[in-house]
Amino acid sequence: MIDREKQLNETPIMPKTVADLMTREPLTARPEMSLKEVIKILADRRISGLPVVDQHDLLIGIISETDLMWRETGVTPPAYIMVLDSVIYLENPSRYEQELHKALGQTVGEVMSRDPVSIAPEKSVQEAAKLLHDRNIHRLPVLDTAGKVIGILTRGDIVRAMVADF
Repeated sequence: MIDREKQLNETPIMPKTVADLMTREPLTARPEMSLKEVIKILADRRISGLPVVDQHDLLIGIISETDLMWRETGVTPPAYIMVLDSVIYLENPSRYEQELHKALGQTVGEVMSRDPVSIAPEKSVQEAAKLLHDRNIHRLPVLDTAGKVIGILTRGDIVRAMVADF
């Protein structure tokens, strides 16, 4: 007779995939949505961000609490020096323009972060965790082969899975 506990301890655990942990059919935002509408969704659902999709449901951005904070924090003009009536910027003024645009934006499309990092459902949770950590992001939209959002994986999803393994 085989010792059941020994058998369980020797059974290899298959690595989990993104599809195993992701939230399926996540809420999404459209670029034409008002910020007021998105803020209400985030507050009511107690979530910190949403994938932004176009009219074909293809991922075009992410709207997060960080993007929305620009409205409250204000924008600091870039440092500069004046030399003989010429302005020399000490940092890139285009960053200031982007920040100003976010601070004054009224729609999701004006404020969202473009070119978001995403992941495929068959990728390992380890790969997803590395992406989240290395890119210092909090969520990964999960895309099918056509580029449509089929799920979302957050840092919290990974932490909850870690707890379940203990």
